[in-house]
Amino acid sequence: MNRSVIFTEAAPPAIGPYSQAIRIGQFLFTSGQIPMDPATGQLVADDIRTQTHQVLKNITAILEKAGTSLPNVVKVTAFLRDMNDFKAFNEIYAQYLGEIKPARSAVQVARLPLDVAVEIECVAICP
Repeated sequence: MNRSVIFTEAAPPAIGPYSQAIRIGQFLFTSGQIPMDPATGQLVADDIRTQTHQVLKNITAILEKAGTSLPNVVKVTAFLRDMNDFKAFNEIYAQYLGEIKPARSAVQVARLPLDVAVEIECVAICP
């Protein structure tokens, strides 16, 4: 199977030796996305709601570049700085995902890149 790198300027560039996403066959695997505004290269406000919005916008841009979209996401892993933010995170997350919610794991971690509040990665089907 061919493997291809997905890159879009509509999402932040990788801040290390990795790709925004890799497509192999009909599957797309995104790297963890953080709440960085791709236009400015700056992190958005520190609150979980604003950061979750930005992360999901970044993921949407990557999915679109690969020819897919949020309804085709089958697995999400969310990393939270503080599990006390889980309810607020879910409120924003639910606005982006369609009728059929993907499988998901959400975990609290000790620290995230650039000390952000949330990082999300996903697996999607590319029709």
